[in-house]
Amino acid sequence: MTRMSSAIPMIRLGEPLPKPNSAMGPDSAYPGLLAAGQDLSASRLIEAYQQGIFPWYSPGQPILWWSTDPRMVLPVPEFKLHRSFKKTLGKTISQGRLDIKIDQNFDEVVRLCAESKRPGQSGTWILPEMMVAYRELHQLGKAHSVECWLDGNLVGGLYCVAIGKAVFGESMFSLQSDASKIALAALICFCRQHGIASIDCQQQTPHLKFMGACPISRQVFLTDLMISTLLQPPKWDFLPVYWNHILPFSQQQP
Repeated sequence: MTRMSSAIPMIRLGEPLPKPNSAMGPDSAYPGLLAAGQDLSASRLIEAYQQGIFPWYSPGQPILWWSTDPRMVLPVPEFKLHRSFKKTLGKTISQGRLDIKIDQNFDEVVRLCAESKRPGQSGTWILPEMMVAYRELHQLGKAHSVECWLDGNLVGGLYCVAIGKAVFGESMFSLQSDASKIALAALICFCRQHGIASIDCQQQTPHLKFMGACPISRQVFLTDLMISTLLQPPKWDFLPVYWNHILPFSQQQP
C-alpha cells in the first residue's frame, strides 16, 4: 500500500480531483487508478461521477479514485435477454408473484450487496463509510435501488448512481436464482422507457459481457457523459407496462 500511495496523487482537503485522463495507463501496476485521499461527501461523489470517476478501495486503504480506460458500458439497446431467462421471467410475471419496486428499501439493498459472496473476492468494497455516502446520495435523489420482490419478499436487487440521464451501476445481489438478473432487466426497461442510452458498468467482467456490455474508450465515454448528465432526470418509478420493452405482452399473461 505504501508503494501504491507514493505513485499516485494524494488529494488534500478542498482540492479538486485530477483530470480523468491523468489516470494510470493499461500497462501500469494499477490501470485506471487516478488519485487517493479526500472524503466521500455527497458533493465530492457528484463531482467524481460527473467526470466518470468512481471510488473503490479495500479495508486499510485510503479512498482510491479510478477512471478506467477502456470503460465497460451496457448499451441499453444491446441488452441480451436469453430465451430460457425470458421464459422464466414471463412466467413469473404472469403468475402475479413478482413486484419491482424502486427505492422501497435502499439501505437494505446496499447492505445485502455488501454481504454478497463473489467469486475471487475475499471481502467487500462496500464499507460502512461507503454505505453512509451512498445513503446521502440517495437522500439527494442521486442514487436509487431497483428491487425484486417475490411473493412479498425482497430476493434480489441492485443500486446505482444517477445524474441527469447518466446511470452508473454499482452493485447487485441475489437471494434467489436469477433475482439480480430480473432487477437488471427491470432497470433496462426503465432506461428504454426514459431514453437512457447506456449503463456504466465501470469494469470488465465476463458476466456483464455475456449480457451485452462492451468496452469503449474513456474519451468516448466522457463525451457521452458530458451530455447525459445535463439532461432532465426521469421520475424513478417502475410501472408493469415497462416490461413491454423486453417481453411481448402475450408472454406476460397466464
